[in-house]
Amino acid sequence: GCIGALDGTHIPACVPIHMQDRFRGRKSIPTQNVLGAVDFDLRFIYVLAGWEGSAHDSYVLQDALSRPNGLKIPEGKFFLADAGYAARPGILPPYRGVRYHLKEYRGAREPENPRELFNHRHSSLRTTVERAFGTLKNRFKIFASQPFFPLKTQIKIVFACCALHNWILDDGPDEYVYDDATWYSALPRSRRNRRDVYQESQAWAHKRDVLAQKMWEDNL
Repeated sequence: GCIGALDGTHIPACVPIHMQDRFRGRKSIPTQNVLGAVDFDLRFIYVLAGWEGSAHDSYVLQDALSRPNGLKIPEGKFFLADAGYAARPGILPPYRGVRYHLKEYRGAREPENPRELFNHRHSSLRTTVERAFGTLKNRFKIFASQPFFPLKTQIKIVFACCALHNWILDDGPDEYVYDDATWYSALPRSRRNRRDVYQESQAWAHKRDVLAQKMWEDNL
């Protein structure tokens, strides 16, 4: 079953001039491309920091999966990911080319087929990781600008703040946690449109089809 959601986010980085081009990706400034996997209580299960901002998200994920102490996904379990990732063991993205964002289903525009219903439910759950990153940046203002520390220290700061974030949540949500209504209205209008460089797993694409069909039948 589903154990959470994962995504990448960009955090401003201060690096030497000769490294700045590699760290400049979607943003106009150098950034770290940070991968985070969270549970549905907004807690970080796994974090990988330090990748250059220009790195493709799928490379960062592959690095996390291949490390000896990296991201471990139990057999039969999976994380939700956005359409920039390919379906592969343990990673389940939505259908591409099908309505996805919750705002596209508002009003009377209900899901009309199994793929739309799957995407609608996928979107409502996957925003958990975006809310977690949004809460992290809202709580720790050091992520709002480029910190003047060595890069190794900047990476450690990411890990430390994620650990503190989890510890604070032990007492329940606080004023820094975005609720669903606030977060949906603040979602960026455009998301990553880069496709995963890894080939989609036919077995996991089929698993998605089976889940979508079951959801649709249960919804009738």
